[in-house]
Amino acid sequence: MLQGMFKKTYTLIGEVHQVQQARKAPEGEKPVVPEGMWKKCNQCGRPIYAEDVRQQFYICPKCHAYFRVPARKRLEQVLDPDSFVEFNETMPFVNPLDFPNYEKKVEAARERTGLDEAVVTGKGTIEGMPAVIGVCDSRFLMSSMGHNVGEKIALAVEYATKEKLPVILFACSGGARMQEGLVSLMQMAKTAAALKRHHEAGLLYVSVLTDPTTGGVTASFAMLGDIILAEPGALIGFAGPRVIEQTIGQKLPEGFQRAEFLLEHGFVDRIVSRPKMREELAKILRFHEKPDWRRIFLPPGTDERSKAHPEDVGAKPEGEKRSAWDIVTLSRSPKRPVASDYIHALFPDFYELHGDRYFKDDGAVIAGLATFCPKGKEEGIPVTVIGQEKGRSAKENQLRNFGMPSPDGYRKALRLMKQAEKFGRPILCFVDTPGAFCGMEAEERGQGEAIARNLFEMSDLKVPVLSILIGEGGSGGALALAVANEVWMMENAGYSILSPEGFASILWKDSRLAQKAAEVMKITARDLKEMGLIERIIPEEEPAEKKHVEKIARTMGEMLEQFLPRYLSLSGDELARQRYGRFRKI
Repeated sequence: MLQGMFKKTYTLIGEVHQVQQARKAPEGEKPVVPEGMWKKCNQCGRPIYAEDVRQQFYICPKCHAYFRVPARKRLEQVLDPDSFVEFNETMPFVNPLDFPNYEKKVEAARERTGLDEAVVTGKGTIEGMPAVIGVCDSRFLMSSMGHNVGEKIALAVEYATKEKLPVILFACSGGARMQEGLVSLMQMAKTAAALKRHHEAGLLYVSVLTDPTTGGVTASFAMLGDIILAEPGALIGFAGPRVIEQTIGQKLPEGFQRAEFLLEHGFVDRIVSRPKMREELAKILRFHEKPDWRRIFLPPGTDERSKAHPEDVGAKPEGEKRSAWDIVTLSRSPKRPVASDYIHALFPDFYELHGDRYFKDDGAVIAGLATFCPKGKEEGIPVTVIGQEKGRSAKENQLRNFGMPSPDGYRKALRLMKQAEKFGRPILCFVDTPGAFCGMEAEERGQGEAIARNLFEMSDLKVPVLSILIGEGGSGGALALAVANEVWMMENAGYSILSPEGFASILWKDSRLAQKAAEVMKITARDLKEMGLIERIIPEEEPAEKKHVEKIARTMGEMLEQFLPRYLSLSGDELARQRYGRFRKI
């Protein structure tokens, strides 16, 4: 032991001496730093001890910038120890253009990296959960995608499809490999086609974007994940900044094409720091496990279809009967809990996902994955949760656009609904909006089409859908999240064709008659239950406020315990027929 300590001490003394000698280099000569011992951070420019960087996830200890990670080190960071089994470790060299000196370049890269190609693929486990994994290595010809890279990824995905395993791919690439010409380009289609088959088999694909992810890799497998994660600050784009500037002479703004830019513009679900990547991947894999819901919800021998219809056991509203206008006022109260209050009370493990994959992440809609655990049970079932979200303060209302979704919000919701359908997850929507946003930019991006598309697709979803109106239910902006097998309402929520003020203005040319309009419109939970437009009313002994959230959430949870087994017992086609019939009879 002492001998080991002395050896380590002498090694450190020697390293310090070498660095001191390097600092004393004669004027005009560059200091010589021992290879691999000290490096200079290309972000902050300060010297850093290489071993410290390796031990700290390849992150600069001074400025916290991210260095690129060798593929095998990445596998060590993410997978359980000794669980990795490599696929296709070696492949024959391919030179379809007979490009001069290409083989020498590949041989040099092989010697320098110890890899056969720019991607390492195989299978392993993360917290005991199996997955097929592929990791690109930028040290190998900038991880450009040639035939062998595309082939290794396609073979790995095909194996995952056959064995019914999830796929995780860490992308890092400068794009297509020029030396292979059109053969390289075809790898984009090959990898995408393999992933399509994996998708059609109902299997999970997680894409992780690292620095840089550009060109043909971005335009193929990297952007096709069911869930797309990105490392902080990663450069991600089809045409890199240098290509854009040199091709069209356009100067790019600060932060353009970085991970944070893509999150804001709706193209990635989350930005995950490298030290937390393993934990995040484990969460995602866990959400996609499929437990037996019967074992969780039903005592042995219970027939799930024998339960009474929820109309027969619906919670009855309590307390004094308020006027319609009083309820309108309460539904708009700034003290009223917002969707995220109920979501976090019901689902402590809620895992938010972002973006519509087209243009933007709309703050007026929150969506993600969660686990619903019946009372007294440690195990639960995964669900998809979507909510229209108002702010709790002036600043939050600006961020959330006062709960008025843009087309991007409805498209984000639909993306998550279709994902839920793929994986067989029930969908729970919290509806609370004065209406869809009606600004110029919403019209430019197709607000009407986005709402119509939600109505169209939700009508035929093959999983249970429940919508709960917790505050305002304004017009088509609310209905776009309420094409459900059942619709419930909080006792003091409202649901209407438009605001009472708007109704009075249109029919009576006087918005001051809003109170009268509220009575005529029949917008309260009691009215709508009597008309057969909603199934259940969630009681509010007192008007809902933040301090009552836990109690209300418990009531919602008890009602969910009745709803879920009833509808999970139906086939996908039965669920779609029931939903169609619900609206057909109105």
